[in-house]
Amino acid sequence: MEKLSAEVPVVADGAWGTQLFARGLDVGQCPDAWNLTHAAQIEEVARAYVDAGSQVILTNTFGASRVRLAEYGLADRTAEINRAGAQISKRAAGHNAFVFASIGPTGKMVVAEEIGPDELRAAFAEQARALCDGGADGIVVETMAELEEARLALEAAKETGLPVVVCMTFDTGGRTMMGVSPEQAARELTAAGADAIGSNCGNGIAELIPITRQLRAATTLPLWVKPNAGIPELVAGKPVWKTSPSEFARQTAALRDAGATFIGGCCGTTPEHVRATCVALGRP
Repeated sequence: MEKLSAEVPVVADGAWGTQLFARGLDVGQCPDAWNLTHAAQIEEVARAYVDAGSQVILTNTFGASRVRLAEYGLADRTAEINRAGAQISKRAAGHNAFVFASIGPTGKMVVAEEIGPDELRAAFAEQARALCDGGADGIVVETMAELEEARLALEAAKETGLPVVVCMTFDTGGRTMMGVSPEQAARELTAAGADAIGSNCGNGIAELIPITRQLRAATTLPLWVKPNAGIPELVAGKPVWKTSPSEFARQTAALRDAGATFIGGCCGTTPEHVRATCVALGRP
């Protein structure tokens, strides 16, 4: 983490889900299972981001906790799916990028008593161990709305000994769906031992610039920021993101100046968005 954050800003990757849909993933299919059934396509996505200039790429494991995989009858393949996801991204990265493995929310809320904290923590620990076994260089806990779930994922992931980034999703109004402000998230996740914190998804790049300033004002940790390519519009029943690579890249300097250490993209962003970002930030 120190080596990466010394090179400010570090360029991360872009969206994975939209890239998989473009390669044939059907609505309702389990994206994470493609690590076992469509490894070549997963590696193609990872390699496209490396070729575009990403210094850090993620893994196709966003929904690969036991809790989420159970919805597809795949809970007993949790370790296998996560280990394969990390191995695929490591192959694509080679010596050209680091791999920070993705852990997303389970879809179950502790505050609503939909799942107990012990069960949730155990699920995250199982996933994190498998990602570590697969060779991940770090872990990104991302798209979190509930601080308790984020803290439990952080605790579990830290047991691997890998650096852990924790990102919340701040919606319109500048708070998470559960009402958490950027300042509160920054303070509490810093105190909980995160190696870096940040925000991903939820909004386009313009909306994340002030949120990044708020995060920076409340912590000295590196900040990981991955905005969407704007708000999608439905075209012929399918979501289309309207922020072009050049428009996205034009705003990355403002994101850097707001305090972002890692800059990438979330929903709707592509290798072209990453390539344009590298140019805008003066990366080779």
